[in-house]
Amino acid sequence: MVRKDLSITFMGVKFPNPFCLSSSPVGNCYDMCAKAYESGWGGVVFKTIGPKHYLIDEVSPRFDALTKEAEPFVGFKNMEQIAEHSLEENLADLRRLKKNYPSQVLIASIMGSNEEDWEVLAKLVTEAGADMIELNFSCPQMTSHAMGSDVGSNPELCRKYCAAVRRSTKLPFMAKMTPNITDMCDPAIASLEGGADGISAINTIKSIINVDLDKKVGLPIIDGKSAISGYSGKAVKPVALRFIQQMRNHPKLKDAEISGIGGIETWEDAAEFILLGCKNLQVTTGIMQYGYRIVEDMKRGLEHYMDEQGVDCLEDLVGLANKNLIPAEELNRDYIVYPEIDTNKCIGCGRCVISCYDGAHQAMEWNKETRRPNCNHDKCVGCLLCGLVCPVGAIKPGERVLKANRKPRNLAKLVLQDSIEKL
Repeated sequence: MVRKDLSITFMGVKFPNPFCLSSSPVGNCYDMCAKAYESGWGGVVFKTIGPKHYLIDEVSPRFDALTKEAEPFVGFKNMEQIAEHSLEENLADLRRLKKNYPSQVLIASIMGSNEEDWEVLAKLVTEAGADMIELNFSCPQMTSHAMGSDVGSNPELCRKYCAAVRRSTKLPFMAKMTPNITDMCDPAIASLEGGADGISAINTIKSIINVDLDKKVGLPIIDGKSAISGYSGKAVKPVALRFIQQMRNHPKLKDAEISGIGGIETWEDAAEFILLGCKNLQVTTGIMQYGYRIVEDMKRGLEHYMDEQGVDCLEDLVGLANKNLIPAEELNRDYIVYPEIDTNKCIGCGRCVISCYDGAHQAMEWNKETRRPNCNHDKCVGCLLCGLVCPVGAIKPGERVLKANRKPRNLAKLVLQDSIEKL
């Protein structure tokens, strides 16, 4: 395979590849960020730096995981706040990183509680050598309502704080949005109006991930109590993709530069975010589970995908899927897709029959003689639940049939084409 060009320009800064550490425990100090650079990451978003007057006092333990069957975890709960090191230590780490890795992209994440905080922090990280800035409007576990997700749900504050940062720096900066809101578009638009050059989304989702049934308290347990805090990992990817698509659909955001965050663990995840319009990708939970090494798998996987698609530059894939996501009322409802059962693959477990009878339309029937399922088309509505629960992939979409009294939507085109061919 010929090596592909994974470099991409985001908010005017060229990245060797789109993969970055997100502002989180995975980029908490110089040593961690240095290792990430040397492992092949395209950039680093240093863990969010707060104002000098805001002291961080963390709980212990602070993590929990949502598991399912053989998966180590599909979701992750994090009660950690912004960087616990002093402002001086964090700035020193930024300066050292830029000195020792001058050609690598360094992004400083900042969070203040008022306009002065944002102005001061923006100026300090600019002087420390950051290439760009991320404004954290979205951390869901801050102990001050003047900081974090309460800011990100308030468009006026987003606009005001972006304007404050713009007064203090010429660096490109992005506003990190909270998913703990019905519509992300309003605060995103306000952020761009205030001077932001781009948007990053999403941050973690407020959650109670598990409850200890004996102690009757949420997890993790801190001295007999717990609290609502951020949820991340593979399970939040669908939510992240939804918000990104909604922004790309909005006329005021359709050309916005977006850094995608939320459940990216594999090259396939990365490709999905890129196809929905993201030029930059940030990762946390995948690193916490598998280490910095995952970036090599993601880069090589993207290259193979680009090769299959006949694409040489990653930039050419950005946003190709946006046009194919349309309002639900515009979807074609004229036909049914019946399941096709591969009897050579089928192991006769009956999962499809049980799921269809108890959870769908009782269309999958069990043949006692062959000990294999078959589909009753008179009952089948084409939901294809059967294929999703099949443990061996023996059921795929099959015959597509028009519903009664429906005509193909492209009938006019077919008639026109037939007329042209006869001529």
